Amino acid sequence: MRTIPALASTLAASLSAAAAATGPAVAQTLTVPDSITAGIMVYDRHTRSADLQLNAHQQFRSASVVKLLIALDYLEANGVDVPPEDLAQLQPMLRSSDDDAASYLWVKDGWETIVRRMVAKIGLTDTAPPVNRGIWGYTAISAADVVKIYDYILTRAEPGVRDFIMGNLRQSTRCGNDGFDQSFGIPGAVNRPWAAKQGWSGFGANPAPDKVCSPANPVPPTPGSAAHSSAQVGSGEQLTAKATAGDGLDLTRRATHTTGTVGPHDDKIMVVLTLEPVDTSWEASAGRITALTSVVYRLSEYL
Repeated sequence: MRTIPALASTLAASLSAAAAATGPAVAQTLTVPDSITAGIMVYDRHTRSADLQLNAHQQFRSASVVKLLIALDYLEANGVDVPPEDLAQLQPMLRSSDDDAASYLWVKDGWETIVRRMVAKIGLTDTAPPVNRGIWGYTAISAADVVKIYDYILTRAEPGVRDFIMGNLRQSTRCGNDGFDQSFGIPGAVNRPWAAKQGWSGFGANPAPDKVCSPANPVPPTPGSAAHSSAQVGSGEQLTAKATAGDGLDLTRRATHTTGTVGPHDDKIMVVLTLEPVDTSWEASAGRITALTSVVYRLSEYL
């Protein structure tokens, strides 16, 4: 298996060779600036192997990617016959990355014990609960572990659980319920069919007024327990609780993550996790991870 740094210098040649064999292709170069940290893995579900990877076991704060574990833990404990009050939380959490819904389910189902249960069940090696139990967005993850989560959902979870989660991720909305445009990364770089769960952290609780993404069909959550509205529970974007880093987990730089599957049969699992300087704008970050995801996807297609 080759890593992205070894492949980067030959990307243009690889694409040109593919173009000669299969038709036109646009030669691109994979550029990860020194100021950017990236954790990447593309996993082929047919060959059961990674097409490519970079820093696959490096830990990142999860931001909203942990919502995959929140949903999976809930469904495996309660089944897919979800009562309306919880369905109204799960759907916007998965489709529109609703933070209040995640906080409601986080408190309801045991806080950090959600992560501990999933680590043990799936066999995750780089994932750990947040040091501050209320800040679910500071759960530690890696690209390799996120691939394991998707692979578990697709191959080991009960069919109803798999269909519920993946069905909602295939209906990922352009706008997050906090007003950020979440169509970066996989949704912006790869043609459908795809399923995606995005994550971002460090950009504030809401975008600037002139940058708000207004959904044509918003997915409103049903208000949950008052316990989840405490300033001690949430993603980490707007809390009074003191954030405490785990061993080596960067809570300062801006994080933008795109994760999901591509292909008519969820043929490949793609994970691109990034950390960028604190002065990076949302537009720059979204554009950069979309361009990076596009190159990663195209490169994986030619390997």
